[in-house]
Amino acid sequence: MAKIKPFKGIRPPKKLVEKVASLPYDVMNSEEARKMAEGNQFSLLHITRAEIDFAPGIDEHSDEVYNKSRENFDRFQAEGTLIKDPEEYYYIYGQTMGGRTQYGIVAGASVEDYLNGIIKKHELTRPDKEEDRMINIRVNNANIEPVFFAFPKVDALDTIMNDIIQNQQAEYDFVSEDNIGHHFWVIRDKYIIDQITKIFAKDIPFTYVADGHHRTAAAALVGAEQKAKNPNHTGNEEYNYFLTVHFPDDQLAIMDYNRTVKDLNGNTSEQFIEKIKDKFDIISDSKDILKPSKLHEFGMYLDGKWYLLRAKDGTFDDSDPIGVLDVTVLTKNVLQPVLGIEDLRRSKRIDFIGGIRGLEELSQRVDSGDWKVAFALYPVSMKQLIDIADSGNIMPPKTTWFEPKLRSGLVIHSLED
Repeated sequence: MAKIKPFKGIRPPKKLVEKVASLPYDVMNSEEARKMAEGNQFSLLHITRAEIDFAPGIDEHSDEVYNKSRENFDRFQAEGTLIKDPEEYYYIYGQTMGGRTQYGIVAGASVEDYLNGIIKKHELTRPDKEEDRMINIRVNNANIEPVFFAFPKVDALDTIMNDIIQNQQAEYDFVSEDNIGHHFWVIRDKYIIDQITKIFAKDIPFTYVADGHHRTAAAALVGAEQKAKNPNHTGNEEYNYFLTVHFPDDQLAIMDYNRTVKDLNGNTSEQFIEKIKDKFDIISDSKDILKPSKLHEFGMYLDGKWYLLRAKDGTFDDSDPIGVLDVTVLTKNVLQPVLGIEDLRRSKRIDFIGGIRGLEELSQRVDSGDWKVAFALYPVSMKQLIDIADSGNIMPPKTTWFEPKLRSGLVIHSLED
């Protein structure tokens, strides 16, 4: 069963929260971060992307940058930009996008749960990206940014959260520049805190990494490191936990994650279309966008025209949680055999576009001449994600895109007791 704990959050005062809060470090490059934080001395990006405090071109993985991150973290606390709560609390974080709101419990998740498989993952991680975040955690001795988790909904927990949301004033309530609403409550009632801990321990057998696999792995590995270095380890130290937001699975929606390809691997457009007809029926074509409406439907943009494709029987395996995924169907029937893209992780001939950008982004890229063909996929469901994680399988690269992204800077978890 899942083990979580309350913690003494390090948070901005209400008057500064909108200035401190930022997008997560991994959705931008250094130049974009520099522009986002321009003129804002309070932005958390001074801690999560500290290279912005140096001249452009500095190595973002240098000791100078990591040390600057710690210097800024200390300064934020000394100046009152970040203040530590006096007691251990849970928090509720709500996000509103497009008229839909999701509410999650902010808590410390157990490092042990990650290492023994109670926390389940569905993506592979890269050691270099893990190490970058591990250094940031080590230097600051804190989880600066949260990880996005899901769990099977529990009615009793819904009741607790709904009562707080409806009857207590939010600590923070603002709309960020990307038009996402952010709502944040502090749970100070010790009885309620105890109830939440017990519900996770009794009714939630597993939790699932939805978004942030590298941050999760980094946090867990640093916790394990600190355990190994402590001869007096008890299991109660703060380093045994890391910062997470747990959302009920029924509140979450996964967006499509689409593909563009540079060329047709030596085929003409006519030859390419003829080859894919072996595996797909072409349902319709149009100058207007054709968006997949169900599993095993694909939109394809080529030579100024949209096509709606439907995978033929035999091109997917409904009994296999990986084989039934549309990313697998596209890879095995088009990307590998026809377009010659064998390694989706490393190939420079393919790019991946999150659904938040819309399908217009696909046609614009192809029309620019930089890309030859684009594919729109039907989004993966939460059930598919959980089935794959439960089976111990790993999803293909770039399968899930969650929106909205968690805002960083609403609360930080210190590893210091």
